Amino acid sequence: MSILSCNRDEGHCAEMSMVCLTDFEEYAKLHLSKTTWDYYAAGADECCTRDDNLQAYKRIRLRPRILRDVSVSDTRTTVLGMEISFPVGIAPTAFHCMAWHEGELATARATEAVNTCYITSTYSTCSVEEICAAAPNGYRWFQLYLYRDRKVSEQIVHRVEALGYKAVVLTVDVPYTGKRRDDIRNKFKLPPHLKLKNFDEMFQQQAGSHEEYGTPANNLDPSISWKDVRWLQSLTSLPIIIKGILTKEDAELAVEHGVQGIIVSNHGGRQLDGGPATIDCLPEIVDTVQGRVEVYMDGGIRLGSDVLKAIALGARCVFVGRPAIWGLAYKGEEGVREVLQILHDEFRLSMALSGCRNVAEINRNLIHYSKL
Repeated sequence: MSILSCNRDEGHCAEMSMVCLTDFEEYAKLHLSKTTWDYYAAGADECCTRDDNLQAYKRIRLRPRILRDVSVSDTRTTVLGMEISFPVGIAPTAFHCMAWHEGELATARATEAVNTCYITSTYSTCSVEEICAAAPNGYRWFQLYLYRDRKVSEQIVHRVEALGYKAVVLTVDVPYTGKRRDDIRNKFKLPPHLKLKNFDEMFQQQAGSHEEYGTPANNLDPSISWKDVRWLQSLTSLPIIIKGILTKEDAELAVEHGVQGIIVSNHGGRQLDGGPATIDCLPEIVDTVQGRVEVYMDGGIRLGSDVLKAIALGARCVFVGRPAIWGLAYKGEEGVREVLQILHDEFRLSMALSGCRNVAEINRNLIHYSKL
């Protein structure tokens, strides 16, 4: 795995090995257009929460155990009863075709090959039907927004259930779209050759304004409340997972409303700036839930040791968003596979160096908080 990295000042190119996720990030920043890069990288307002998602992991140290015979290790786990190869999946992110011409088709094939979970975004640039056809044996959940016209959301739920998606991930932290300054400055809009494939022509006509997703975003329902969780449950027998919970109070309400999972998420720092890093919220939510539902997390995962820390603090699985986009920008399906493989190998190594032979042995005894 290597790329040619050009030094513009010196006028020559040198080979750079792709050995960590930061290498993919640097490649994507170099090769994507500024507008596209800014869209994927954007955080809300001053990006404090986006950046703290990363920094929070550096405040956590590990307490490794030794002499544990880690000659054999097993990274497998389960989510909603389904076995996956390791506790990392792909978070829902929009517009994959801006990073690579095959877009979500490449992402779906990569996650199928690695045997992990891919959460398809409502705002995908390939349709859910196309994604399923590209990776027929893949394990997928579908991320859903609720619109003022509930029939739009209802139709999508029925489509994905018929296609074999295994869960609906209801995103609840976007009653309004956060203020992402670079998108406003760039007057961001979806390139004209791309469409939001999961919507009919009514939504396509104006899709892609600088307000992020155009008409679909303008039709998000800010009145969404807990009663809508019950409404969603009346539509489908699929498990309902709530994405966007950051407090123990909302975690308790989620359990009371009969959901099957919680994703601790701040939308990659793209919504409320000044909110907490997700890894900092995880312990209180896990303690509140007490195993009644599975708890997952996204935000700031860049290393296998980050995965280990999240699992030690009680996450069943973590999901990565931007790193998948960087992999796409690098080499499509192969790039996403390489990103996942690097995370897998780093996670396995971190487990072994911490004295853990399997995921079940990872627990809070590994965690030490630094004052950094």
